[in-house]
Amino acid sequence: MYFSNLEQSDLDTTRTIENLVTPTIQPDDVLGINVNSLSVESNMLFNQGVLGTLGSPVAGGQDQQSQQVEGYLVDQDGFINFPVIGRLKLGGLTRAAATDTIQNILNRDYVEHPTVNIRFLNFKVTVLGEVKTPGSYVITTERINVLEAVALAGDMTAVGKRENVLIIRENNGQRRLLRVNLNDKSLLGSPDYYLQQNDIVYVEADSFKAAQADLRRTNAQFILSITLTAMTIATLAITLTR
Repeated sequence: MYFSNLEQSDLDTTRTIENLVTPTIQPDDVLGINVNSLSVESNMLFNQGVLGTLGSPVAGGQDQQSQQVEGYLVDQDGFINFPVIGRLKLGGLTRAAATDTIQNILNRDYVEHPTVNIRFLNFKVTVLGEVKTPGSYVITTERINVLEAVALAGDMTAVGKRENVLIIRENNGQRRLLRVNLNDKSLLGSPDYYLQQNDIVYVEADSFKAAQADLRRTNAQFILSITLTAMTIATLAITLTR
């Protein structure tokens, strides 16, 4: 059960979403950049994306074979190598800001009225621990919340600890460990509700529930063993009386 402290007054109220987080471009991101203009020659020139190898995790946590993808790898200093322009700093920018940056440079120096589209090619989150299908999941949009990530992994198991889910986040050379409580309605308004690219979500086991589950399994095995023994004895007794 999630958000166990929700009340009827919460359900009857509409609130403005104020905790949306817009992802920024980080080192090791792979960007798909497409340029369109009235000049066919310019389109061909600026759409020569660098071919690189990218393993694409898919739903279910299984990896497809590494494939060649057309995109621009952001280096550790936040730069990409873009045709004609050369090294271009996009690290730390949002997708919209990066789009404006490239569009303004092209319009100023190379081609009139270009249209630039940028998307993340390797935006993914990883879900581990007490979920049904742990693994890495590629996100086709730029926005996913922690509930959606857990749902992609098939939801938590019966012993998953909902009140203490760990999020591991690396950003700008720093690693943060965040704890979120999926039983608390205040999470809906928290900036940690929305995940960022390459986040790791770890669901640990509730030790008490795990112990109960182990006890139930032990009892079931014991009862099964007794039943099989009784059946064996009954079979032998019938055989001997014939």
